[in-house]
Amino acid sequence: MTAPLNLTINGEPRRSAASTIAELVTELGLKPEKVAVEHNGVIAPRSTLGGVALADGDVLEIVHFVGGGSDNDTWTVAGRTFRSRLIVGTGKYKDFAENAAALEASGAEIVTVAVRRVNVSDPSAPMLTDFIDPKKITYLPNTAGCFTAEDAIRTLRLAREAGGWDLVKLEVLGEARTLYPDMRETLRATEILANEGFKPMVYSTDDPIAAKQLEEAGAVAIMPLGAPIGSGLGIQNRVTIRLIVEGAKVPVLVDAGVGTASDAAVAMELGCDGVLMNTAIAEAKDPIRMARAMKLAVQAGRDAYLAGRMATRKYADPSSPLAGLI
Repeated sequence: MTAPLNLTINGEPRRSAASTIAELVTELGLKPEKVAVEHNGVIAPRSTLGGVALADGDVLEIVHFVGGGSDNDTWTVAGRTFRSRLIVGTGKYKDFAENAAALEASGAEIVTVAVRRVNVSDPSAPMLTDFIDPKKITYLPNTAGCFTAEDAIRTLRLAREAGGWDLVKLEVLGEARTLYPDMRETLRATEILANEGFKPMVYSTDDPIAAKQLEEAGAVAIMPLGAPIGSGLGIQNRVTIRLIVEGAKVPVLVDAGVGTASDAAVAMELGCDGVLMNTAIAEAKDPIRMARAMKLAVQAGRDAYLAGRMATRKYADPSSPLAGLI
């Protein structure tokens, strides 16, 4: 019989007969899907808990999740931690002032920004930075409109030179009609950018295999489309999005296709770390109110995911007991 291990769990010594983290979590009466575990200073992904062996003297921190509106329910990408799980774009608004007002209503801490030529004929023209302070809001330069790896890489090199940004959003489009990503070019660009020190959050198809390849190439976040960019069709394939979430060791955020608040809630209920949207807010009849609705939807979807939904049943199940009926 193997001797019990001497462990330190949440700062206190404890002896355990468990051989893996999954066994330890179960031994403690906890559910692996409801907790996060740090093992000797390293976060152990939930999908690997059954394969992480314990050794005498190991130090573990085991935490549970709290509600989505709490400051403690944060997410981290490339070493940077954020409270809001909503990322918003900066296009299609009637002006920068409306964009800034929608951003404030959304509570987002990250905005995507396209890299475009400076208007040299009118250098005094208003700029986004005049309305959204990059010292307070994280700018995420993206490669919107790029159809080759070379164009995307060139764009992000310029972005880093302009603002020092290394956390970037990469998208390499395959065609103008669908705006679907060209995954061959996207993968090539990811590898090159990662080797140059960039931390690319990558727009991709809703393909679990492609998502894993991007992660292995150096993507710090996978951003599968829910539906074509700007379509507002909502999450079209929940199964593949869920498979990507289950297989990823980096954050997964739905990018593109969200049309209304219920779409954002669905993305979060699938276990995604966040949602990125632009058109759904900017083209709403009341962008400010829609931005506020999206904020609440993301929080509600996150809470629902952490709460653990009820099981689905084939037939009805009465809420009230039938015994003792008059």
